[in-house]
Amino acid sequence: MKHRSALLLSALAALALAPMPASAQDQPRGDQGEARREAEAGNIMRSREIEARILPTMKGAEYLGFAYDSTARAYRLKFIKDGRVTYVDVDARTGRVIGRSR
Repeated sequence: MKHRSALLLSALAALALAPMPASAQDQPRGDQGEARREAEAGNIMRSREIEARILPTMKGAEYLGFAYDSTARAYRLKFIKDGRVTYVDVDARTGRVIGRSR
């Protein structure tokens, strides 16, 4: 259990220190709240549903978290593997992957 806690702490530290992508920096802080409201209204999928679809496809990569873009109605999930960061952009309405960047 200690090993798992250490991994979680290192992932949180990496996320805190990693620069946010430009699109995430520009979005208003209310986008996470907007995601919650939109999901509760049934307009988009919940972040947990998106994670359940995408995480199994990223074998060997460590999941660092997500951001929601209310303008694009898309989630951006952040992963790291072998020192390389990968972003997976997902349509929040359909759960379909709409882009990947490294």
